[in-house]
Amino acid sequence: MNPLSELGKLLVFLGIFSVVVGLFLIAGPKIPFLGRLPGDIVIRHGNFTFYFPWVTCIVLSIVLTLIFSIFRR
Repeated sequence: MNPLSELGKLLVFLGIFSVVVGLFLIAGPKIPFLGRLPGDIVIRHGNFTFYFPWVTCIVLSIVLTLIFSIFRR
């Protein structure tokens, strides 16, 4: 295959990926349950807050795995 063809495909994929990430960053705060699921870890101590949304990460991982497996076929 032509190396420029492969580079072109990579650049198109990176562009689509950038658009999807940008849209997620814009719309992310408007999704009410995202980042506040039961099981997410929040530790508040004085003026220090530690937040780790591990359940949200698991849910997003499962959803993205399903989406990518559909597109792979």
